[in-house]
Amino acid sequence: MILVLTIERQDLILSLLKEQEVVKVKDICDLTNASESTVRRDLTELEKRQYIKRVHGGASLIKQKRDEPTFVEKTTRNYHEKEAISEQAVSHIEAGDSIFLDAGSTTLALIPFLAQKSVVVVTNGIPHVPLLIEHNIETYVIAGKAKQGTAALTGTKAVESVREYRFDKCFLGINGVHLEQGLTTPDPEEASVKRAALEQAQATYVLADSSKFGEVSFANVASLAQVNLVTTNHVSEEQQTALRKQTNLEVVSL
Repeated sequence: MILVLTIERQDLILSLLKEQEVVKVKDICDLTNASESTVRRDLTELEKRQYIKRVHGGASLIKQKRDEPTFVEKTTRNYHEKEAISEQAVSHIEAGDSIFLDAGSTTLALIPFLAQKSVVVVTNGIPHVPLLIEHNIETYVIAGKAKQGTAALTGTKAVESVREYRFDKCFLGINGVHLEQGLTTPDPEEASVKRAALEQAQATYVLADSSKFGEVSFANVASLAQVNLVTTNHVSEEQQTALRKQTNLEVVSL
């Protein structure tokens, strides 16, 4: 059996994560001949040094603050989580509600569940509009600059446009959910639109799949205390316990 020193093992973990998005604890054990408890200690150390974040069954690299996948990339990731989160979130909507529907793939997954709710929707998500129309949902589209990549309407005009409305409920997507840093997103202009919508709503729900936890992006949106957070049980029990101290947390079992 080849013994691998701690520093070599941790370097190997980082190298693996640069090659693939997520590495499982079992795979690291197999490659390094280390016990599961040893590997978990390595992951804890790397997480404290802010190189990685722990995810369900393993670890992933922490993204750079300005990194942002395109809308197309987002729609193919964690689809079943997003669908379950959306189905749970729609239980908070009552017939006749006026709602803000943020740009993003998780909020897009909410639209089919709205069809029987008789709601009015205001959105800054360009891909959301055809689907809202397809489901015969009364829809208002805010003004703004169309952003490449995420297909969101942003900028000063978008913020001014959002402030013309008042919402019963606001549903936001997010890039980063962090216990100390709160809710963040890579683009300050998108962050401003999210904040404006939150301020105009009686209640705000942030829809976040497990990949968003532990991430910190460039621009602050809000504190955890300002929102209700809907996610799945792919978020660790430890994180769930810590989050419940700061926000109203709803966890969907998969």
